[in-house]
Parts: sequence; C-alpha cells; structure tokens
Amino acid sequence: MKVLIVDDEKHVREGINLLGEWEQNGITEIYEASNGEEAIQLIRTLRPEIIFSDMKMPKMDGTQLLEWIKENQPTSKTIVVTGYDDYHYMRKAIHFGSSDYLLKPVDPEILNQTLAKVVKEWRNEEEERNSKTTSYQLINEMKPVYRDRKLTQLLNSDNLKEELYEEFGFSKAQKYLVALVRINRKAIEAFRGDRDLTYFTLLNVMNEILEEKECGIAFRYLANKGEIVIVFWNQFTQIEELLERIYKAILNVINVSCHIAVGIEVDKRNKLMNSYQHAKEVLLNSNILADEKSKVYRQDVIQPQVLKNLFAYSSEIELAIQAGEIRAFEDLISKIEKDYTEGHYLSWAQLLQLENEYLVISNRWFEHFHITAKISRHIEYRVDPFFDQNGTFQLQDYIGRTIREVSIFLRKIKRKTVQKSNNVIYEIEKYLEANFDRDVKLQEISNHFYISREYISRKFKQEFNVNISDYIVKIRINRAKALLKNSELKIYEIANMVGYQDDKYFRKVFKKVEGVTPNEFRELHIIQK
Repeated sequence: MKVLIVDDEKHVREGINLLGEWEQNGITEIYEASNGEEAIQLIRTLRPEIIFSDMKMPKMDGTQLLEWIKENQPTSKTIVVTGYDDYHYMRKAIHFGSSDYLLKPVDPEILNQTLAKVVKEWRNEEEERNSKTTSYQLINEMKPVYRDRKLTQLLNSDNLKEELYEEFGFSKAQKYLVALVRINRKAIEAFRGDRDLTYFTLLNVMNEILEEKECGIAFRYLANKGEIVIVFWNQFTQIEELLERIYKAILNVINVSCHIAVGIEVDKRNKLMNSYQHAKEVLLNSNILADEKSKVYRQDVIQPQVLKNLFAYSSEIELAIQAGEIRAFEDLISKIEKDYTEGHYLSWAQLLQLENEYLVISNRWFEHFHITAKISRHIEYRVDPFFDQNGTFQLQDYIGRTIREVSIFLRKIKRKTVQKSNNVIYEIEKYLEANFDRDVKLQEISNHFYISREYISRKFKQEFNVNISDYIVKIRINRAKALLKNSELKIYEIANMVGYQDDKYFRKVFKKVEGVTPNEFRELHIIQK
C-alpha cells in the first residue's frame, strides 16, 4: 500500500512520516507533496490508497484537492490534518468523503488509531470492489449461462428479483405461453459434438426472431437435457407462425430438424410450469412416423396414452433365444412392430419406453450368459440417429439396427456354448461337489447349464465311468468317512450333513459302498490310531 502526505509545512510532513506505524498496517511506500497541484500529479501517477491532506495550502487548498480526489480517485481514503479547529473545514471534509479529521499538533496515538481504522476500511472496500468486478466479469463472460440458470429457476418457481426481469428483457404481461424445442443429438453433431456452441448458436437464431417481434425470450432449460424453452408474452395469435419461422431458421442453419411443441396460455408467471408440462405432453404424444414438412406440434386437449409394454413379450423372447436363430427374432420383431405401430402411429413416449425396456431386457440376458455388452445406455444416442433431415423417424432403419444387435448377441452365445461344451462336464462335476448335500435332479443341471439331460448323462458317463447319481453317492460317502474319522458327531447328524434325511437309509448305502457299517468304520479307524 502507498501513502501520500500533503502539507505546505515540511516539518508537519516529516512528523507524520516519523509517527506513523506504517509497516504494521502494510504500508510500504510513503510520498510527500507541498500543495494540491503537486499532490494531483502524484496521485495520477502513483494512485495512493491513503492520503493525508492539510486544508489550508497555497495554489490549491485542501477543499479543492478533496473535491478532485472524490471525482477522480474515489477509491483512495483521505484523512484531513489541519491546525484550524473550524467547523467550516470539518463540514467540507465530511462532504467530500474524508474518513477522519485530525488537528495539529497530531497526537501519535490518535494518528495510528485513525490510520489502522482507515486501512481496514480501504481493504474491506477493495475486497467488495474486487468481488463486484469478478461478478460483473463472470456475468458478461457467461451471460448465456447466467441467463439460462436464472430463467430455469423462474420456470420452476417465480422467485426472481424484479430487476432481473428487465435485465433479461423479460416483460410483464397479462398472459404467457411456453414452447419447447427439443435439441437432438444430430444438432449437436452438426457442431462436432460441442454442446455449448450448439445452444449458443441456436439461441441466437431464436432470440433474434423473438426480439424483432418483442414477444418473448428463449433459453436453455438446464433442468432437462436437450431442451430449449421459449416464453412468449405477446403475439399470441402469431405463435405458430413464429415457431414455424424458428423451425425453418434452425433447419437452414444446421440442416437438422428440431421438434417444437406448444404449451397452453397461462395468466401468471408462477404458472409457467403448467404451460411447459403441457408442451412436454404434446411433444411426447406427437407421431414420429408422420412425414410432415414441419415438426411444430400444438394440441389444446391431450388424450392420455396407453403405452405398450415390451416385458409382455418376455416369454417369446426367451423362446427365440433358446432357438438360437435370428429368423426366430425377425418373426418376433415383425410382430412387435405391427403391434406398436398400429394405424401408422408411434409416439415419442412409446419409442422412449420401448428403447428403455429393450435395454433392460438386453442387460438381463447379457448378465445371464456373462456376456460383456457394448451398447450405449444413453437413449438419445440410440434413437436420434434414426430421424431424417425432416425429423421423421426411420422405423425400418431402427429395426435393422436392432436385428444386427440381436445377431451379434446370438453369435456370442454360440461361441460361449462351443467353449462350454469342451469343459462343461467338469463344470457339472464342480456343481455336484458344491451341492452334494441336497437332492440335485438332472433337470436342474440341464436348466443351469443350458444342455439337454441326455447329453449330460452320456458325456458324464463317458468322462467319469459312472452315472451322476452314483457320483453323488461317492461324494457323500467320502465326506461321511472324513467326518467319521475326525469328529464325534452322531451317525444321524453325519447322515443329515451329507444329504440323507433318513439315517437308516444312510447306513444301508454306506455298508453297500464300504462293506462295513458307519459304526464299524469309525471303530476300525479308532483301533488303527
């Protein structure tokens, strides 16, 4: 920090210089001037934070200097030092914003108390100035983001300060109406994936048209991905005409169609959400198969949709997977297509639900067969590529993509089945080892490994020279022998532990396999020890 001492008496300047506790207050530079004119030259060059000034000086007195400082260097803090205990000078000092008023001869304690107070005031004010400067810079640099955030808040709750409405050019009106513009993935790809540049460009196009008519404002709706909201407060009879103009302007700029839906009129700002929700329902109800030149939708009364459920086809999907042939899926997909597009109608809402359920079902089957999936989970990435330049959904292309994905899935299953067949018998052996203590049926093994019972029986006998039921008995008896040797458990307890609920039957099986009863086996083992 810098200090300037202005006084026509040299000994006064020197005295203040000697008495001040400069270092303690962060002051590193001290300058002197003998009159107001000289002081102004130094202030212009040095811009000192603290200025001590006499009131009565030649050429330019303290009153004139304080007035100049107030107009030209208002951030500096001034302290008047004078030998005149005169109300006139005190009033002038206060008028021109002086922080304090000291009388000569200056008391060191009062001087330093005043200095500390004024330095603190300057620092607080400087921090506030910096904060405001940073805020204004951010607002100017990020005006679109700031505007979008504030207007998103407005749509969700009418709690903006009145001055913000004027700042955004938002006019008060008797009626309002919301239109919704869907920004699809193709629009963003037109700007090489730069989402921010996409919105910046399209909002400029829209707001230029709206400003021309002084009828509304468009902003990026941050609460939902891929949406621009337009709030109208005028020109209600020309809404559709204006939106057609906006639709064509976007199409001309990026060569991509963006669907637009119109909400209902509302009479208060805090009802804007009602208009937005209506527009959203209109968009979700729109027929994406309709090959119309314009994709601006308006529907005053919305008929509730009854959406079809892909999970209703779960059993047929399972049968097609078991068949393992793409032809089975082609027949099934053809059936689903006919069901979903009855009357050549497919709504946005139905497509989104269909795609979401398709991903859920696919994921279940990928997990079931332990197959790694490389399918994007972002629905917009998966459906947007199938809208043509005019915004019409290309159903056959979409079906073709689905068939390709299913074909890849079936090929992966076949590869896994071939790999499994080479070692599946040993996997079955491990399964029996893990489940020997319960009644494992051949059908259970078949279901678990997706192999026929006949194949399992034949291959198991070839590999281990024993059928599965006898192999389970072998495992059980071996476990029972270990328990008989190394524990004091009762025979019926051991029988239960190895899978026999009837200990008499266990004793019978044990003797048949080992030639001795469980008790005889235990006694023999004890004697050997």
